[in-house]
Amino acid sequence: MLNKYLMLALAFPFIMEAGAKEKEALYKDAKQPVETRVADLMKRMTLEEKVAQMCQYVGPQHIRETQAKFKGQKVGKNDDAHGFYPTLSVNDLLRMTEEGKIGSFLHVVTGEEANELQKHAMKSRLQIPLLIGIDAIHGNALCSGVTVYPTPIGQASSFDPELVEKISRQAALEVRATGAHWTFTPNVDVARDARWGRTGETFGEDPYLVSVMGVATIKGYQGDDMTGTDKVAACAKHLIAGSEPSNGTNAAPMDVSERTLREVYLPPYKAAVEAGVFTLMAAHNELNGVPCHADKWMMTYIMRGEYGFDGFIVSDWMDVERIHDLHHVAPTMKEAYRETVDAGLDMHMHGPGFMEGVIELVKEGKLQESQVDRACKAILEAKFRLGLFENPFVDLKESKKVIYNGQHTASALEAAEKSIVLLKNENLLPLDFSKYNNILVTGPNANNHTILGDWTLQQPEEKVVTILEGIQEVAGKNKVTYYNYGDDVRQNSPEKVKAAAEMAKKSDLAIVVVGENPLRYQKTKTCGENIDRMSLDLLGTQEELVKAVHATGVPTIVVLVGGRPLSVNWIAANVPALIQAWEPGSLGGTALANIISGKVNPSAKLPISIPRHSGQIQMIYNHKPSQYFHKYKDGASTPLYAFGYGLSYTKFDISAPVLSRNKIANNESVNVSVQVKNTGNVEGTEVVQMYIRDLYSSATRPIKELKDFARVSLKPGESKTVNFTITPDKLAFFNREMQYMVESGVFEVMVGSSSMNKDLKKVELEVM
Repeated sequence: MLNKYLMLALAFPFIMEAGAKEKEALYKDAKQPVETRVADLMKRMTLEEKVAQMCQYVGPQHIRETQAKFKGQKVGKNDDAHGFYPTLSVNDLLRMTEEGKIGSFLHVVTGEEANELQKHAMKSRLQIPLLIGIDAIHGNALCSGVTVYPTPIGQASSFDPELVEKISRQAALEVRATGAHWTFTPNVDVARDARWGRTGETFGEDPYLVSVMGVATIKGYQGDDMTGTDKVAACAKHLIAGSEPSNGTNAAPMDVSERTLREVYLPPYKAAVEAGVFTLMAAHNELNGVPCHADKWMMTYIMRGEYGFDGFIVSDWMDVERIHDLHHVAPTMKEAYRETVDAGLDMHMHGPGFMEGVIELVKEGKLQESQVDRACKAILEAKFRLGLFENPFVDLKESKKVIYNGQHTASALEAAEKSIVLLKNENLLPLDFSKYNNILVTGPNANNHTILGDWTLQQPEEKVVTILEGIQEVAGKNKVTYYNYGDDVRQNSPEKVKAAAEMAKKSDLAIVVVGENPLRYQKTKTCGENIDRMSLDLLGTQEELVKAVHATGVPTIVVLVGGRPLSVNWIAANVPALIQAWEPGSLGGTALANIISGKVNPSAKLPISIPRHSGQIQMIYNHKPSQYFHKYKDGASTPLYAFGYGLSYTKFDISAPVLSRNKIANNESVNVSVQVKNTGNVEGTEVVQMYIRDLYSSATRPIKELKDFARVSLKPGESKTVNFTITPDKLAFFNREMQYMVESGVFEVMVGSSSMNKDLKKVELEVM
């Protein structure tokens, strides 16, 4: 008995000392500054625990679903959607989480699973919560029952950054409600090749518009400083230039000059960093012979050194491994780990091997522990700012009040209405449905979820309004006849074409909904991530369907659904009404019906040029002067529809621009004003666009560049003054010596309703 009491007495000082140390754990004190908490925690961490924060894995339920889908077969190396680990079971992952060997998960799509994983993390030595990431690209659409907003290409069509910020703020709340804290968006790639399947995931072809919309997205998700349990870390991706791949396919090589990088691809990243984006993602592709995941110049010297980025950089899906097994730059996987961390990468998406390899490299002196510290510090800072140390769990009851609530669906409808572009209208629209008794609705995208776009998993039917359902709501169900053409846009079915035409003969109006299938859970997918194309024509017998319906003489409206521009030359030339709906989201059917009926006056503009043919690529408005010095001999050298173009049900007159001064110094600003008048009979909104051209410069410059825009709503006969400010940065460029400056000379200032010369009025500005 004496020995027992003696042992307790001897042990008591140590117990007291351990308790005192626990009280000194500043990282658990929410009143301490984030910097203090991070520093305190890192002092307590082993090298293994630090490297573990750099390691991300897919969630257990995703693994189970992948195993069930593939039934023991190996997942292909080029599969970027399904993940599991042959050497690790789900139980192994949970054990590793309890041991503090995992810092992050992705593809966790329910609050229940997120809470379960956090419970395991709370059993680790330091109780560091998990950072859960998800591809919430246009709403948290990989989760069930959420609000799905228009895809980014449609958001950009709105030319309404305030709206984009609002829907991103709402999406952030739905992300947190399902247990995630980090979204892999915005995609600020500048899309200059419509064959590339991810075009719909971007904000289009213009660096300025992409920058503005990217910043709006970041502000919506992160708020001012990404602090609080209602904020979500944003991720600007993908570093860099993979949106103009050499053959139009995702992850293909990209060779581009530093000038083009700095003029076209880097501005959205610079804007994102200045807006405080907390994470960046490297790109699948190689750039000028260097895999982007091993590009020290881009990640360290440009992003961190030149731009001052101080968050963390995450890899894309398995791309660290591809430094070795695809690009053949690193002879071993361990060398690939060394290259990527040395280049500036901070987190590995996803899987085993990385932690062990990095630890060995540090111990061997081939990586510095300071490089690990850099990564760990930023990852921990995100977790502290997002409030995860105070409460890593999600309240499942409260979540139900957030997801798909009335405010969010109202914004989704507004965003959809502002995303739909009216391309052609020969006095057919808006429709007075009282004049039509038998409206035929048909086409592969008329009555399905393709309107939701890519990065969406199956949603409940009651939370999606298809195009057919939207038209039935507005026109009356008894007036609408639906011919089920089938959902596969690739199908070759002359019999269905004939059957649809026969039904059109009995109708007094036809609405044909064609395009592409972006749904990643269907084998018939034709656009989206890793779904690239050689041509931009309608697939299958879709064009034959339109031709057959039109040939009956019935007034025909064609609606295009999908994430990329399509070369619909015959339709544009022959059909009286053509609408680019993109992928308008949960309320897309209602939005389209509201526009067709005139309840809503369309105001959207194209954020990307629509080529006549894939052979025209690249087809961009802001090309250099010599691009069409010689014209095509077998077709027009102009786009089918130009950047910035979009029709309304009213007419607007935009006056010639007036400068506050015609001459300025190169460090001065000048104001530009125009008068905008609604000369039509209905209320409408015009997107007034300002372009600038440097008439003579030391290095060639584009024929015009978008520098500002404004949405102006006017009642019939109403006029408003629109003011723009030309600041030095709107005139500056990289001269022949790659110095960023404003050169003296004459600049042409153009203001109007689209990028087309016929829609622009000009004034000259002299810079001395």
